[in-house]
Amino acid sequence: MDHTSISIRSQAPEPGRSISLSEIIAALSFAIELTDGAVIGHALRSCLIGMRIAQEAGFTSDEMSSLYYALLLKDIGNEERIGLRCDRGRSIIHKLSMGPLAADAVSFLEEHWDGTGYPRRACSEEIPRLARVAAIAQHLDMFSIGRDPILALETLKQWSGSWFDPELVKVALSLHLRDRLWTHCRSTDHHETTRAAVLDLDPHQCRRLDDNRIDRICEAFAEVVDAKSHFTFRHSMGVAEFSRGIAQALELPPDRIRLVWRAALLHDLGKLGISNRILNKTTPLTEAEWKTVHLHPGLTRRILEQIGPFQEIAIVAGEHHEKLDGSGYPNRLTASDLSLESRIIAVADVYGALSEDRPYREGLHHQEIVPMLKELAGRQLDGDCIEALIRHINQTTSLNLSAAENPLGSIGKFQSAIF
Repeated sequence: MDHTSISIRSQAPEPGRSISLSEIIAALSFAIELTDGAVIGHALRSCLIGMRIAQEAGFTSDEMSSLYYALLLKDIGNEERIGLRCDRGRSIIHKLSMGPLAADAVSFLEEHWDGTGYPRRACSEEIPRLARVAAIAQHLDMFSIGRDPILALETLKQWSGSWFDPELVKVALSLHLRDRLWTHCRSTDHHETTRAAVLDLDPHQCRRLDDNRIDRICEAFAEVVDAKSHFTFRHSMGVAEFSRGIAQALELPPDRIRLVWRAALLHDLGKLGISNRILNKTTPLTEAEWKTVHLHPGLTRRILEQIGPFQEIAIVAGEHHEKLDGSGYPNRLTASDLSLESRIIAVADVYGALSEDRPYREGLHHQEIVPMLKELAGRQLDGDCIEALIRHINQTTSLNLSAAENPLGSIGKFQSAIF
């Protein structure tokens, strides 16, 4: 059986190692690609192609560094409308402290050389160089999937001077002729091989991320998850705040409180893989739809396990729908498998879900939720964590916990209220 939060907690801790920014961003770019219509591995392949073009074109080290992260995060806007997607992408890149060059690359990604793009109708030199490279890189990858790369290059030449910077097109063609463009970035290449090649390009491999920077990255990706549906607005941040409040009320050490905070922020990453048709459905889910929903905790774990030092966070986050009596999912774990950190997030997630408006019901008041939680104490949810949550909320009485005012926002079946 795979590790549970109890089994990994009982092991001697591994010596700490630096967390690579590229390791985090590459894993989270994979999460972005779980959204409807996305192509798995596209960001990684685009990153390799774009970085080779930029190097050949003589970009500076600062430009190369910014382009690296822009290519991995270019689709972070998670919005169908191009203008809003570009603006949201730019905003999130700023929150991640990637710098103005990376932010502009994402913001101008859909502009065309001849001024026919969106949202600004910028043309030629008005479009930042990094955005021009990113546009070519994403085109080459998308048009080569399932096809001979030669066809992608033919369309690139066809649109040179209209959609794409003609000088950068020449660079891409030259790399292809010298067999230096497609290594490890064909759609048929193994995902881990491509990922390793991308991590080898990390411009900051030796730079250790401090805890505050890691927290900001986790917060930014919680925002990406919550933006997927307006019914989950601030859900991840709310669950993280409740989880931290419980952990503090239980007097956990600072390092465990931080682990709980990060795992709670990222607990629903796997929901990026659930169609909005399901998330926003106003009628009862079918059995097949519930099976899809039940996959998301495991997907969260799979994403976070790609980040070496996040192994325990991955396991704790992936257990947020498990219950003490074995009635939860995806692995029907029981009390003996579930650590205190995992139990904390489970309680916070249930409280957050019940207090939020959902497509099939309005959010419940605090006074309505507490009896429901107490009924489950010791059976499905940890009683000490429930009492700690109530103490935390009572200590923050300035919060208006009515469903109408609460930014986290009955249904006949309690289980149906908890996605």
